[in-house]
Amino acid sequence: MLGVGDDCALFSVGTGMQLATSMDLFIEGRHFFSDADAVAVGHKALAVNLSDLAAMGARPLACLLGLSLPSIDHHWLAGFSQGFHALAKAAACPLVGGDTTRSSDGIVISVTVMGEVAADLALRRSAAQPYDDIWITGTLGAPDIALRLLQDRLPANPALLKASRTALEMPLPPWQFAQSLAGVAHAALDISDGLSQDLGHILLASQCGAELDYVSLPIDPCLSGLDLALQQQAVLAGGDVYQLCFTASDQRRHDILQLAQQAGVSVTRVGRITPQVGLRVLDQHGQPIEHVFGGYDHFS
Repeated sequence: MLGVGDDCALFSVGTGMQLATSMDLFIEGRHFFSDADAVAVGHKALAVNLSDLAAMGARPLACLLGLSLPSIDHHWLAGFSQGFHALAKAAACPLVGGDTTRSSDGIVISVTVMGEVAADLALRRSAAQPYDDIWITGTLGAPDIALRLLQDRLPANPALLKASRTALEMPLPPWQFAQSLAGVAHAALDISDGLSQDLGHILLASQCGAELDYVSLPIDPCLSGLDLALQQQAVLAGGDVYQLCFTASDQRRHDILQLAQQAGVSVTRVGRITPQVGLRVLDQHGQPIEHVFGGYDHFS
């Protein structure tokens, strides 16, 4: 109703809808490299927030952008704006305001997103039910491998970096598919800090447990041939995935597969919710994998 140019933006939420909102910081040297492509930085700054809306099954409405810059670099700002606005347009999430200020040390980006979801249909972490199926969209592991390569924690491998880097720097959360899960799925969240850690948030909030079949996990093809321990670390604990992990009754399997096909999203059933608390990851023989890794800790 009113966008950039006044003290506040104005927009409405549909009848019978609730407002969903989320905010993320994106800090140079912490969340992106200083020499990262500006288009990719702009894209990802918004993508990580759209992923939060997707985790609630919410439709994007608008976003706010805060930029703290050490200096004005017109070339960098042009690239950043290109990446940010292209994704905002694709997601129908217009930029309606924000703030810009000088930074004494590096670039700091703050994005706030707002969306709407039908009242009482938001996908909450606390809604998983025993014997629910566990589903994952997209693939796992590639962002973690790309990050290791860029940080020189793995031997240089240009082909592997090329195959994995887009997943790290240009994630595409399934925001359209997520909206169709309202009323179909029970619990959901996005995989930002690693599958085992993020799924653990659902289990804690829902007071239940889970079993994952490792051989069923959608492992990114670029991990093929890597050492098994490294692969498991990347798949189970690697963050920056920005895909959905959600639970639903086994009676909704056909509906979920059909909705995913309509949205052009890959979705994989990877395990089940159990009444017994705790997370178990099973190998191809049904035996527990001994070392289930934790995820990313911002203060470790």
